[in-house]
Amino acid sequence: MTKDWPDTPTSPDGWISRAGEVAQLLAVDAVARDKGDAPPVDEVQLLKDSGLVTLLGPVEHGGGGQDWPTAYQVIRRVAAADGSIGQLLGYHLLWFWAARLVGTPEQIEAVEADATSNKWFFGGAVNPRDSDVVVTDEGDTIVFEGAKTFSTGSRVSDVTVLEGALSGSDAHVFAIVPSNIEGLTFHDDWDNIGQRRTESGSVTIDKVRVDWSSAAGFVDKQFQPRVYNTLNVPTIQLVFVNFYLGIARGALEEAAAYTKDKTRAWLHSTVDKAVDEPYIIDIYGDLTSKLWAVEALADAVALEANEIHEDAWNVTPEQRGDHEVRVAAVKARASEVALEITSTVFEALGARATASKFGFDRFWRNVRTHTLHDPVAYKRREVGRWVLTGELPEPTWYS
Repeated sequence: MTKDWPDTPTSPDGWISRAGEVAQLLAVDAVARDKGDAPPVDEVQLLKDSGLVTLLGPVEHGGGGQDWPTAYQVIRRVAAADGSIGQLLGYHLLWFWAARLVGTPEQIEAVEADATSNKWFFGGAVNPRDSDVVVTDEGDTIVFEGAKTFSTGSRVSDVTVLEGALSGSDAHVFAIVPSNIEGLTFHDDWDNIGQRRTESGSVTIDKVRVDWSSAAGFVDKQFQPRVYNTLNVPTIQLVFVNFYLGIARGALEEAAAYTKDKTRAWLHSTVDKAVDEPYIIDIYGDLTSKLWAVEALADAVALEANEIHEDAWNVTPEQRGDHEVRVAAVKARASEVALEITSTVFEALGARATASKFGFDRFWRNVRTHTLHDPVAYKRREVGRWVLTGELPEPTWYS
């Protein structure tokens, strides 16, 4: 999976093209990789070598200096070839951005400089829904202790974002630590039907000690709140949207190639080729139209998000709430359309395409696994409440 990469791209189109090249390399053995059990060490190195891990990093430190609309397009293209690697890249970019979302100006500058110049790959042991990791104040340091059920990417990462509930308060603390720090144990227990190579297993956190200065957004042990802190949820939800859409596009593209080359017309048909079968034509037309529509909505919402990211220190609750409603809408539609596409393509492929060697099932398994992250019904509820009452979603860890 090695390649000599030219100079760092300088435009959105250049980065999207670079992502396409990465996708071509990933596609070569995507089916075999899904069936195997090797951690994606080479694949993460590919993301580093190609520069995709520093896509959002400052140009002065060797990064791409790109924005989130470009990042979402890049995630989508990588996920079309390999849903697991698309998710890993998307989560990495979100955790790379975590300092900007939560940190102080000094923390933001330091983290982005180090992460970009060293091409850190980020994992995350974060699930604020449960207070299963407790953070204890011990003077100049804080100590994380507990466990997380999921820790996507951390086994193959350079650094991990830790999150825990600060003892004696309602605050949650985020800190970036080396993934090989003493006290972190990543378990090889991710054995789900989809997104199999995301290394999303559990982690034990045993007295991991960091300086208070590493607690993102804290000054003199007090968190400095701002509305932009709550953009972590819509930002990562758009990550989800785009790797769902990438997986769906990958399914359609591989299915169409198979139909052109291998699918046979039915014996009672009046045509000789599958590509001339009216019902097969209808399936591809229907699914492609639905995909294009959701992609267009996703791109529009990404541009809206970018306006917020560009004025992060002045975001209002109303701006944040309006944006979350739009994100909820596209999340619901992307989930539904991706599930439909990855299932329905089989009707256009024929029985022989269910052979394990073709791996068409991986697309549905990948989408089905991750779309259970948080219920789509609650996303539709956010939109419906806004339509009927004007109610904006209250910022939570899922809205």
